[in-house]
Amino acid sequence: MNFQTTIQPSGHQFSIADNETILEAALKNGYTLPYSCRDGVCGVCKGKVLQGEVDHGHGSALTEAEKKAGMALFCCAKPQSDLIIECQEVNAVRDIQVKTMPCRVHSMEKPAEDVMVLKLKLPANERLQFLAGQYIDILLKDQKPRSFSLANAPHTDEFLELHIRNIAGGAFTHHVFEEMKERDILRFKGPLGTFFLREDSDKPIIFVASGTGFAPIKAIIEHALYIGIKRPMHFYWGARKLSDLYMLEMAKQWEAQGIQFTPVLSDALPEDNWQGRTGFVHRAVLEDYSDLSAHVVYACGAPVVVEAAHTDFTTTRGLPNDAFFSDAFTFAPKTPIAAP
Repeated sequence: MNFQTTIQPSGHQFSIADNETILEAALKNGYTLPYSCRDGVCGVCKGKVLQGEVDHGHGSALTEAEKKAGMALFCCAKPQSDLIIECQEVNAVRDIQVKTMPCRVHSMEKPAEDVMVLKLKLPANERLQFLAGQYIDILLKDQKPRSFSLANAPHTDEFLELHIRNIAGGAFTHHVFEEMKERDILRFKGPLGTFFLREDSDKPIIFVASGTGFAPIKAIIEHALYIGIKRPMHFYWGARKLSDLYMLEMAKQWEAQGIQFTPVLSDALPEDNWQGRTGFVHRAVLEDYSDLSAHVVYACGAPVVVEAAHTDFTTTRGLPNDAFFSDAFTFAPKTPIAAP
């Protein structure tokens, strides 16, 4: 059965099957709603159902109180009637073609023991149009796609750069660190996601990254510097120990170009001789800013970090909900390890 969905305030309408999610149908019809994980974990796609009924699905980033208030996760919710939803569409990605393409592993470098920087080469005369901060899905035979943010800015698109952390028990990351070699062929789909710089704003920017959440922030900052954005920008990068800040010198170099940089360690080692900020990265922002009502925030990394930042910034520092842009990293289920 098909239902009609109307997006407010744009008035755009599209047909949706009862077995489709709202996000799937919107994207298929050319309307880009905010999204990131597409698995109900990050909450980026949260919006309001003004009229109609939905099956909320499996998403975990929605409370019972939010459901009662009419909210839904559009990446999980499926229609049970005609719908009117409220959501601010993202128009900047509408003209970018999502492609499925092969690529070749051009280089592999380990800036930290558990981080691999892959550079992927596209076929001759091919380029991928994308917005700084978007991601691609690596397509694996008979397995769930693996999503990785693009760490390079669009103006440096000779290679696609990915930052991959070695996850214990992760089948794909094990392959990357133990079996992959240069010149291997991969397939991917992209670009995807709505985590990118909104260039039409003049508000000061705060970037918050944890771990390899640095990757899309790196792309956005490099893009902002390249196009000459003059807004104040403050970058907070959180990690456990010093070696986890795996491109620390690069981040420090941005300071000479006007990017304020605050590294934060939560569990520094004695040998790190760390004299800088400590604790959770989003709390460093809270300590530095008593009022975020005139700022925008771009946050990327572990879901717990992104969720805590969103909650605390909006409830205690006055950050408008629509001024918080995020990309929460979620991991595919681990492959069970056979008993010896």
